[in-house]
Order: sequence, then structure tokens, then C-alpha cells
Amino acid sequence: MAEPVTGDKNGRQEQTRLVRGPGLLLVWLYGVMSVGAVSRSVYQILTDFGSAPLAHVLSAVAAVVYAFITYTLVRGGEKARRAALVCCAAELAGVLIVGTWTVLEPSAFPDSTVWSEYGMGYLFIPVLLPITGMLWLRRSRRQPA
Repeated sequence: MAEPVTGDKNGRQEQTRLVRGPGLLLVWLYGVMSVGAVSRSVYQILTDFGSAPLAHVLSAVAAVVYAFITYTLVRGGEKARRAALVCCAAELAGVLIVGTWTVLEPSAFPDSTVWSEYGMGYLFIPVLLPITGMLWLRRSRRQPA
């Protein structure tokens, strides 16, 4: 499927932009979460991996997801929008599964993850961000730049 394009005043074609309006805030928040999750997971894996390997690997997975969504939002275009939408849905599923797991069975996670208790250690941003992202990505399809 071809990328949706719009013409500028000089007649050039450009991809639909996702980094405008609320999309700019999403890029900033996903960027901050990427840095935070990468820093946390690298530190935990290098210093204390044996104490809670599942928690530390899940933090690394969250970091990869955040970085990928940041990249796709900046890249723009329909393929990137769809990839980000799928990734946001997977992120939300991860937050809900890990969040529920950590609430129902806290002993399963001797150390917390980015998604523990629905992201309570990150002011619940991990549970709110994918919802906001999916809403923006659905809206951006209907309103090209």
C-alpha cells in the first residue's frame, strides 16, 4: 500500500507527519520513557541480574518498545503509523498483564519493572501512554498533515 502523501506549496510530495500537535508530546514522552527504561534495565542487568532476571528482562523489553514507538512516530508515514499502533497495543497488553501479575502475586517479581503495578513507579505513565498513543494514531489516519 502506498504511503499517503500531501503536496506542499512548491508541489513536492511528503509523507503524512505524525509529529504535530499531540504527536510532538507523545514523541517527547516516549523518548523520555525510552531513556528511563534503557537506563534502568541496563543498570539492573549489569549489577543485579541474578536476583530478578524476569523483572530486568521485562524492563529491557519495555525500553525496546518505547524506542521503537519513538522511532516510528518521528519517521511518519502510513506504515510507521500502523507499526506504532500495533506496538502501542502490545505495550498496553504488556502493562496490563505485568501490572495485574505484580498486584496479584508480588513475590513473582522480587524487583519491580517499568510496568509493575501498572507503572506506578513512573506515575502511571506506562498505562496512560499507549492509550493516548493509540487514540492519536487512529486520529492521525483521518487527518493527514
